[in-house]
Amino acid sequence: MKFNTKLIHGNRKEDETGATNTPIYLSNAYSHNSAEKLESIMMGTSMGYAYTRISNPTITSFERRIASIEGGMVATSAASGMSAIYLAITNIVETGDEIIASSGLFGGTYTLMRNLKSFGVNVKFLDTINEKTLKENITNNTKLVFAETIGNPKLDILDIDAVSKVCSENDVILIIDSTVTTPYLIKPLEHGADIVIHSTSKYINGTSNAIGGIIVDGGSDKYKNEKFKNFELFTKKYGRMAFTAKLKNTIGRDLGAALSPVNAFLNLTGVETLSLRMREHCKNAIAVAEYLNENSKVVSVNYPKLKSSEYYDLAEKYYSKGASGVLTFRLGSKENAFKFINNLKLISNLTNIGDTKTLIIHPSSTICAGNTKEEKLQMGVYDDLLRMSVGIEDIEDIIQDIENALKAI
Repeated sequence: MKFNTKLIHGNRKEDETGATNTPIYLSNAYSHNSAEKLESIMMGTSMGYAYTRISNPTITSFERRIASIEGGMVATSAASGMSAIYLAITNIVETGDEIIASSGLFGGTYTLMRNLKSFGVNVKFLDTINEKTLKENITNNTKLVFAETIGNPKLDILDIDAVSKVCSENDVILIIDSTVTTPYLIKPLEHGADIVIHSTSKYINGTSNAIGGIIVDGGSDKYKNEKFKNFELFTKKYGRMAFTAKLKNTIGRDLGAALSPVNAFLNLTGVETLSLRMREHCKNAIAVAEYLNENSKVVSVNYPKLKSSEYYDLAEKYYSKGASGVLTFRLGSKENAFKFINNLKLISNLTNIGDTKTLIIHPSSTICAGNTKEEKLQMGVYDDLLRMSVGIEDIEDIIQDIENALKAI
C-alpha cells in the first residue's frame, strides 16, 4: 500500500460484524473457556486478551496502524506522549548510564530528562546534535541519543542521517520524537533511527479530542551489544523484537500507563485524514511565516522553510513537502507578546499544537515556566517569543486575525 492508503487500511482487520470502524472494546478484562487458555495468554505463548492495562483489541488496532504508516515492526501505545517518552527511555537506561539529548526539546521532555538524575542517569544537553558534537560527547556509558525531528519550540532541524551513522558506529540507540513532523513528512526509521515516538494528541489525532502517545520499534539489533546487559534475556528469546518484548513485559506492564480504548478509537479516526491536514498545515504555515517576516512590528520569525532560516538547507534536504505547521516569532517584549495574544479573536491561546484550529502560546510563561533562565536560553525560549501552531482555516482569515492583533502593539 502507498502512504495515504495505509492511513486508512494499514494493518486493518475487520471483525465478524463487518464494521468499517474499529469497535471500541470497553472491557477491563476478558474471560476464557479454560484455565489453560488464560495461562497461555498471560505467559505470552498464545495470542489473546486478558486485561486492558496490558492489551485491548481497539488499542491493538491503533498500534498496528501506526506501525504500518511509520514502517516499524511493532508499536506500543501509552496514555500520553510524555508517558511514551518515559517508558521508552526507562526501558533502556539503568543507574550509571548516560543520555545525550538536544537542548531544544519540548519543555516537558527537557524537564523529564533533567529529573533522571534522581535515578543516577546522567544527561548531557547539547545545543546542537550533529556528527561532530556526538563524537566529542559519546562515552562508554552512553546508551541512547534523544532528539526531535524539528525542535519544539526551537525549530532546529536534526540531520538524522549523520546522527544515526555515529549512533550505529557506537552501538547507541537513537530515539526520535517525530510529533511535530509525523510520518507524512518524514519516517525517521528510514534514516537510521531505532525508535520513533509520537504524542498522538497532536497531529495524529488532529482535533484535540484525545490524549495519547505511541512508541514505534524499528527492530534494532544493537541490544545484542554487551553494554545492554539488561536486554540479554530478551535478545536471546525475541531477537530484533527485544525492545518491545522487554517494554511490554517489564516497565510497560508495571507502570500501567495504558491508552484508553476510546482515545485509541479517536486517534484511529484522526489518522485517516493526516495527509489532507498536513498539506494544509504546511501550506498555511509558510504563508503566515512570510507575512510575519515582512511586518515591521515583528522582530524575527523562525520557520525552517524560510530562506532566511539557518536550518533552510536541512529543511530542503528532509522536508520537501513542508516543515509542519509550527512557527515562532518575537515581538520585542513580553508586554507586546501578551498584547498580541489578548487581541486575537480567531486564534486560540492554549497549550497544544497540531489541531485543525490555529493556536498560540507564550512558551516562557507556560510550557517552559518550570525551566530556569539558562535552560530557556538553551531551548531558544525568550520573553518576547510566541509559538504558533497554524491550523487549516482559510489563510485569509488567519492572517486577518494576526494583522488586527498586531495593530495593538
